[in-house]
Formats: sequence, C-alpha cells, structure tokens
Amino acid sequence: MLNKLYIGNLSYDTTKETLENLFAQAGKVESVNIITDVNSGRSKGFGFVEMSSEDEAKKAIEMFNGQELDGRNLRVDEARPKE
Repeated sequence: MLNKLYIGNLSYDTTKETLENLFAQAGKVESVNIITDVNSGRSKGFGFVEMSSEDEAKKAIEMFNGQELDGRNLRVDEARPKE
C-alpha cells in the first residue's frame, strides 16, 4: 500500500483546507488535491490525500471511510494508479 488515498463522494462545498484538517487527525498530510472540472472550476466530487506514511494512510482509511463530511458519507480507499 502506498501513502496516497482516494477520497470519493465529496460535497461540492468541501475545500482543500477542510480535507487537510480532517486527515491531519490521522497523521501528517503531505498533499491534498480536489479534482475540478477544467471549464467550470467546480469540484467533480472526488480527490486525493497523500499521507506521510503507510501506517498513517491505513489509519485514515479506518477513521474516515464512511464518515460524514459536509453532509456526504466519504469513501476513503487506497488510490490506484492511473490506467
């Protein structure tokens, strides 16, 4: 397992800061990236969080998968390589 996590089912109102503050509860956050539409700039409802270690990434999955954030239940899983 790597340190990068896929975060799905994000509210369109969720910000990078909100995600970073949440995931900091599980350990050191290296980066946060919310995927946005190129034309509108609006969130596509998913993003990625990179933790500083594999253990912190596992802890984040256990802590936040299914947890509610901004009215939506998050889907937190190991990020898969782009195909």
